[in-house]
Amino acid sequence: MTTVQVPPTGATGAAIEPRPVVPAQADVRRAGREKRPPSQQGISRTERVAAYALLILGSIAFLIPFYFVFNASLKGQAEVEAGEFSRPVILPPREPGTKLAVDTASDAVVKAIGGGTLLELYERIVQGTEPGDPPVRTFIARVQTAGGNGVREIRIATDGTVISDIPFRTGPRWDNYRRALAPEKMNFFPALSNTVVVTTLSVTGQIISCSLVGFGFARFRFRGRSILFMVMLSTLMLPAQVTMIPVFVLFRSMGMIDTFWPLIIPQWLASPFFVFMFRQFFAQIPEELIEAARIDGAGNWRIYWQLMLPLSGPVIAIVAIYTFLASWNDFLGPLIYLNSPENRTIALSLNAFRGQYGISDVHLLMAASVVCMLPCIVLFFAMQKYFVESVAMSGLKS
Repeated sequence: MTTVQVPPTGATGAAIEPRPVVPAQADVRRAGREKRPPSQQGISRTERVAAYALLILGSIAFLIPFYFVFNASLKGQAEVEAGEFSRPVILPPREPGTKLAVDTASDAVVKAIGGGTLLELYERIVQGTEPGDPPVRTFIARVQTAGGNGVREIRIATDGTVISDIPFRTGPRWDNYRRALAPEKMNFFPALSNTVVVTTLSVTGQIISCSLVGFGFARFRFRGRSILFMVMLSTLMLPAQVTMIPVFVLFRSMGMIDTFWPLIIPQWLASPFFVFMFRQFFAQIPEELIEAARIDGAGNWRIYWQLMLPLSGPVIAIVAIYTFLASWNDFLGPLIYLNSPENRTIALSLNAFRGQYGISDVHLLMAASVVCMLPCIVLFFAMQKYFVESVAMSGLKS
């Protein structure tokens, strides 16, 4: 016996259409909360505002040193020596020392300025570069050139020796960058080419060697695999200073001092941390995918090269970023192994601003430092999502 459902009818005999069910307002709010990411569920508005405020304050704190460097790179030597790091460059410069009357200039100062017209004279006393050294007294003279072409700022020692003679003007001094990168100072472009060579080969070596070792630990079954993996990770606790002298002696016995090989070869021998990251990523790839490749006739090398590497793009990006930053900013390695000026890297060329009596031309050093930091800053903003992924990926379970 079959039961037939008859739709309800009204007084006129017409069928009554069912009314749409309107969810309650509480149900709508509950559904909206369920659609939020798990990390945002249960977070109040006050907590979210506080978190953003802390992030903004932390960002400002990290940007303060960069502001000092960039601001000093656009100032003159006298302003930097006077401690004008925080004063914005768009403001008029303060007096670089104690102002003296023009007619009190000594014969040594008058002789040093030559035929120019002395406009302003300052006396500046700075502490010695070493503890116990007597204070150093210098004069800063602003002189109108004989031809009336402009004002020059001349730093003069007490014996009349001219320390520096540069044009004086207010506002940003963009020509500091040109002077800092000149051959007589940093010799930037040969150092840049050396750094690019070392960094490119280092990044390539780390990606290939670490991915190979990580693939072996993740996909091969052999006796003692876990023990070898733990031994490899334990080397992370070994400070680099412990192996520094033995490695130097090894490369010296091989005749590789003053070449790029001591900076490149260790990068082709795998880094335990990056091996760990590759191993964690390769362990997440389903075994069925590997078995399907084997059924199609792929061997271990083909599986690694045509299957595993293309899938590990995020890990490759992370390894490339961290290796690039380490090689680009490396100072100790080039300082130990590179002796010739033509082999210097960028980090080592910055040391050329250090003279016999300390750092000279601090404003030029700041300008060169800004140029050297630019690739790292651009890389960070372009690849910042991979920095976040690296933190999450290092905690994956195999």
